[in-house]
Amino acid sequence: MCGRFVSTRSPQDLASVFDVTRWDPDRALDPSWNVAPTDDVWSVLERVERETGEITRQLRALRWGLVPSWAKSLNTGAKMINARAETVAEKPAYRRAFAKRRCLLPADGFYEWQNVAATKTAKARKQPYFISPEDGQVMALAGLYEFWRDPAVEDDSTPGAWWSTCTIITTEAIDAAGRVHPRMPLAVAPADWSDWLDPAHQDPDELRALLATPASGHLGARAVSTAVNNVRNNGPHLLDEPAADTGNA
Repeated sequence: MCGRFVSTRSPQDLASVFDVTRWDPDRALDPSWNVAPTDDVWSVLERVERETGEITRQLRALRWGLVPSWAKSLNTGAKMINARAETVAEKPAYRRAFAKRRCLLPADGFYEWQNVAATKTAKARKQPYFISPEDGQVMALAGLYEFWRDPAVEDDSTPGAWWSTCTIITTEAIDAAGRVHPRMPLAVAPADWSDWLDPAHQDPDELRALLATPASGHLGARAVSTAVNNVRNNGPHLLDEPAADTGNA
C-alpha cells in the first residue's frame, strides 16, 4: 500500500516537468515531507475544455482519498487511498475513473514500514523507510480522480458543494521497496504519461498494459526517523537517519 509520501516540488517546477499548459498560479500547496490521507495533493491530469473541445494538461490540487460519485459521505475517501492494479479496472468504486479519469501524482518518494521484532532490551516496533528513485527524479504515481457532489449542500455554487478526490494505484513491490513491504505505488514511465492521461484512451487492455511494470525501477530505500509516524510532524528532518531520531513527538 501507500499511506504516506513526500511532495516538495513547487507548482512551477511540476508544470515544467510534466509539460502542463494550464494551472492556477494563485493556488499553492506547502511542501510536505509527510503527505497523509485526506491531504490536498498536486495532480497532473488532462481535461476537455467545454468551450473549445481542446484537451489541456492541467496541474490541480486533489484531496487524497477517492470518493465515488455515488458515495453518501466524504468520509468514504479515507478508506480509498489506494486501488490495486490487479483489480482497478473491475472494482465498482474505480472502474469509471479508470476508464476516463486518470492522473499522475508527483512525489519525491514514499514511506513504508517494516516490522522489527522485540529484543531483550527493546519492544517490537515498526521502522519507517523512505523509498525513492536513486537518480532523484520526480516519481509520477499512477492515480485516478473523481468529482463528488455533497448532497447536504443545496446550491452548486456554495463552497464545499463539489469535491475533487484521488487515489493511488499500487502494485507488487520491486527493487528495494520489495525488501520493506510487498506492495508499492505504481510509477508511470515518462514515455507512457500521454497515453495514461489521455481521456480519449479508454481501451481497458491497453490501459492495463501501462500498469504491468513499474517505471524503470532503480529505487533506493533507507531507514528514517520514526517522527514520520505522527502525521502532525512535518519537515525535512523526517528524512534524517534513525541515529538522529527524536521520537514521535
